[in-house]
Amino acid sequence: MIELIRTNDVVTLSLAESLMKDAGIHCLIADQSMSVLEGSLGLLQRRLLVEEGRSQEARTILRDAGLEAELRP
Repeated sequence: MIELIRTNDVVTLSLAESLMKDAGIHCLIADQSMSVLEGSLGLLQRRLLVEEGRSQEARTILRDAGLEAELRP
């Protein structure tokens, strides 16, 4: 799996996850439980991971949705 977004913004992650599901791209929000355990201090960011073979397609979808600034290099 390839990391595309790393953030504490749950709205951004929710939007990105929804876009991936609509496109039929398997994704995972990693570190969700760890972020809650650390007390929401913002130290541990959540990560959006997508299947490797569709990462470029996923990047295009996220860019088209206005999330380009959130994308990891």
